[in-house]
Amino acid sequence: MQRMQLEFVDRVAVLKFDHPEVMNAVGGQMLRDFGEAIGEIKSRGTDIRCLLLGGNGRAFCAGANLQDDEKSQGPKEAGGSLRHGYHPLMFELRGLEMPMVTAVNGAAAGVGMSFAMMGDIVCASKQAYFLQAFARIGLIPDGGATYLLPRLVGWGRAMELSLLAERLPAETAQQWGLVNRLFDDGDALESGAMEVAQKLANGPRSLALIRKAYWQSWGNSYEQQLELEAQLQNEAGRTTDFREGVSAFLQKRDAAFTGE
Repeated sequence: MQRMQLEFVDRVAVLKFDHPEVMNAVGGQMLRDFGEAIGEIKSRGTDIRCLLLGGNGRAFCAGANLQDDEKSQGPKEAGGSLRHGYHPLMFELRGLEMPMVTAVNGAAAGVGMSFAMMGDIVCASKQAYFLQAFARIGLIPDGGATYLLPRLVGWGRAMELSLLAERLPAETAQQWGLVNRLFDDGDALESGAMEVAQKLANGPRSLALIRKAYWQSWGNSYEQQLELEAQLQNEAGRTTDFREGVSAFLQKRDAAFTGE
């Protein structure tokens, strides 16, 4: 892969945007590499139980690469590039059967902010910032931002960030509920985010089901969500991890979950 870096650390897939010369702005090659990386992660089954997404260099992801040479070869309309490039990738991330942690080390702008918000746990350094940059170039937020952002920070704040296109510092983002864990600098972020990812990777199979339940809650009625809970609880109750968790509780020891 030319624009994404993938390595496996124990049960964690560590995936990083890797085009620091343009602050990890997303072009066609990066999108293809991202999709390839997700396919590789999924192919490893339960051996990999958490995705940690970060960025190399001084940025997490600065949004779409407006100077990408491949743009002239792709769909003529901006919406077409979303449907054919970004949307399939966002659906893949939403459907992952494992928790996802994002480590925001610098700028998370445009669709880069959308990728950051996809994390179930969002970690950030104090040097990081978030930016809905679209209005600056006459476009609208995409990558699922208009869906995720108001649900994370509220309607008024989402509108403010999108209409004014002003930077949101990481410390304010934490106060608003966009960031879960805040770290002093990049080094602390890297180790801290990995610690969170390792904890999730060593958790039970039910973590993937918890993630599924919360994603589906946004489109379900109360009655539908109760039924989904019952279905997923049946699935969790059939896992080896459930039996191990109960045994460990009764024996007053730490559980050794396998993700099965």
